[in-house]
Amino acid sequence: MIRKIGILTSGGDSPGMNAAVVGVARCAAAHGIQLMGIKRGYNGLLGLSEKPEDDIAALDLETVLDIADGRGTFLRTARCDEFRQPEVQRQCAQNLRNLGIDALVVCGGDGSFNGALRLAELGIPCIGIPGTIDNDLGYTERTLGYDSAVNCCVEAVRAIRATSRSHDRPAVVQVMGRHCGDIAMKTAMATGAEMIVVPEMRWDVDKVAARLNDLVARGNTRATLIISENCWDNMKEFDWRKFLNDNGKTIYPHEPINAERLASILKRKCGGLEVRATVLGYVQRGVQPTAEDSAFAFEAANLAIQLLNRGVINQAIGIRHGRVFNMPIADALLMKKHFDRETYDLINSL
Repeated sequence: MIRKIGILTSGGDSPGMNAAVVGVARCAAAHGIQLMGIKRGYNGLLGLSEKPEDDIAALDLETVLDIADGRGTFLRTARCDEFRQPEVQRQCAQNLRNLGIDALVVCGGDGSFNGALRLAELGIPCIGIPGTIDNDLGYTERTLGYDSAVNCCVEAVRAIRATSRSHDRPAVVQVMGRHCGDIAMKTAMATGAEMIVVPEMRWDVDKVAARLNDLVARGNTRATLIISENCWDNMKEFDWRKFLNDNGKTIYPHEPINAERLASILKRKCGGLEVRATVLGYVQRGVQPTAEDSAFAFEAANLAIQLLNRGVINQAIGIRHGRVFNMPIADALLMKKHFDRETYDLINSL
């Protein structure tokens, strides 16, 4: 029987993680299960803090009920490079047994799920809730925090487009997503942005400039280019440092390409247009969760406790056809992410 479980949030924080913790706490309490909060991801399993309660502490409803709509993660989060070592994984599994913890709920992305899989292989029952704004897990239609991040970006881009229209200035807006362009795609679709580049697709600076020049020629002097972080990895070879240095902007050899420098390139390739760049950054992670994410967190938490009570373990929870479902973590990690090439091409052609 499951009498005590642990929960941790790991990797990058995402809106809705707190709602997931509260959902697990409520559903666990309804079944007489004690919940232990493990702090700072897998680091909390290593007992690195001077005080034990700074690593793992009991979570009762009085402690967590008011955090459901809070930003960030109440349990904190951190990456744990030591956990990659098999001997550390074994020690963490033993620490859980020593604490009498019967199972673990892990809220995080693919790295966090891989950690859960390692513990599962060592005999610790695990359930994974996909907490990441990137939406980069192939087995689920949506990850926890993605909808909140997209809504944050949409609000920001709408504001940027308003001032772009006022000043007849094109804009480059960089959003997050790691190596997945879903946030950029959904933001572009929702805001009417005219251009997009993402890590999944090979792209050419000259073609982007030509597209912008064409838009301007048709009277659109305030077009928006949405770029996803790490899109540079798939940029067609272009000596951008030489181009900028030759055109009056000093760039040193060690300096990397970024949104501001892309805006400078487009300015010089598009007849001196005042192209401005904005990097939205961590505001996407730190927003309040949307209703969609909060509801997903609740449903995922309820399913997690149901699975553990039925002895269905080592499962990843996701969304399929709009409803929560579960599948083995190992299988979930093998599923490839589908990229919507048709919509990408449409955005860049209208």
